[in-house]
Amino acid sequence: MALTCALSNEVPEDPVLSPASNCIFERRLVVKYITENGTDPISGEPLSEENLIEIKTSPIVRPRPPSATSIPAILKLLQDEWDSCMLHSFTLRQQLQTARQELSHALYQHDAACRVIARLTKELAAAKEALASLKPQAEINVVNEEEGGMEVEANPEEMTEAAVQKLDETAAHLTAERKKRRNRPPEGLASADTIREFHETSSHPGLHSASKPGILALDVSLANPDRIITGGADSRAVVFDKSTEQVVATLKGHSKKVTSVLFHPNPDVVFTGSPDSTVRVWSVADSSCSLIIKAHQSGVTGISLHATGDYLLSSSTDEHWAFSDIHSGSVLAKVADPDSSALTCSQFHPDGLILGTGTANSVIKIWDLKEKANVANFPGHSGPITSISFSENGYYLASSAEDSLVKLWDLRKLKNFKTLSLPEGYVVKAVTFDQSGTYLGIAGSDIRVYISKQWDQLVQLTDHGQLATGMKFGRNAAFIASASLDRTVKFYGP
Repeated sequence: MALTCALSNEVPEDPVLSPASNCIFERRLVVKYITENGTDPISGEPLSEENLIEIKTSPIVRPRPPSATSIPAILKLLQDEWDSCMLHSFTLRQQLQTARQELSHALYQHDAACRVIARLTKELAAAKEALASLKPQAEINVVNEEEGGMEVEANPEEMTEAAVQKLDETAAHLTAERKKRRNRPPEGLASADTIREFHETSSHPGLHSASKPGILALDVSLANPDRIITGGADSRAVVFDKSTEQVVATLKGHSKKVTSVLFHPNPDVVFTGSPDSTVRVWSVADSSCSLIIKAHQSGVTGISLHATGDYLLSSSTDEHWAFSDIHSGSVLAKVADPDSSALTCSQFHPDGLILGTGTANSVIKIWDLKEKANVANFPGHSGPITSISFSENGYYLASSAEDSLVKLWDLRKLKNFKTLSLPEGYVVKAVTFDQSGTYLGIAGSDIRVYISKQWDQLVQLTDHGQLATGMKFGRNAAFIASASLDRTVKFYGP
């Protein structure tokens, strides 16, 4: 059997056996390796020249050496180069094998880490879902064990004398306060010149999911003007603090998009309405739903808080508006539209004794809350009403519809006294007065602000990439917040 050197794969002239690896080497090559490294080339164990075992083999017949010329010296040089190449090739093979093993180990660790991260992410999402669905104990009506919060079925009750008395006392107090002010603007209200200088001061994208893009509703807290709440197409509401630029709470529970949001004067309570036919009352402190009011059989299109802070108005495509107690969840009144038209928006009058609703058949209707009666109608638009807003003085009502018009109505004379001219094809999604009634804001194709009485345009803001779905004034009109289908909330200031 022919013997080959483990280093050169050639038949050795002077074969030796290494006891460390039991491999056969050409003595010349292995001695050079031992001299440089002191270890066995194969096993890497310590090895010296004295440990090598000589192997007796039959003599190899080689051709006679060439004549004594310079050729033998050249051959000796070539032999040395060959020996060096063999040793270098062997070292490279060993390094390649080591690198392959390290790469394989690193890839295994990376794959294992990715699997652990994916599992933890899934567990975190499941934990958040479980937390969002936690339900406090309830002793009233029906408790839904899947959605979270106390779900109150619509069983309309009659308004008690105590409730009616509270409504009357609140209206009388607000009317007296308004007379004391005598239409004087509040101290610190931003001037018209200041409004003209408004421009974008900050923009906050990504508050809602990109899978169902679009912010559909917006409100600014009066108790804490730095906080806003947005409702999105991703079925969530988000409370955001503009001073810290942080999300304070993410409210998840609706099964459909959130189209109405509202702050309570208590900064820890907010309301949301959705096409899933429910109104939810939330605690911002722990992002929990404390009450679910199910006063409607179809989607909720608008919500408004009464001046007492104890009652909530809601309108729906089921052709009804409802008046509910936000503490017990009981529905004190549920009134149908006499024309059997879906209601598209709603709002309380500042005094709280009357309310307005917009309808799908282009009519704005005024209702007496205590009598539950339709007392006035404002026809004039030619498309479904998209938004209504009462002025703080109680005299004016602004309305918008899908006819690209904004109309102003005098509640004393029951007529339209002004129609704001907008560009052809302009889309109006929302109209809103500031808290003093001095300024009127319009959100839609862009953001516009008008001054009351003169009804002149003060500023036009075109920073959103898509339709603006809502805008609100900060306290004393110090800033404007707006939301859009482009998933951004923008703030404007001087």
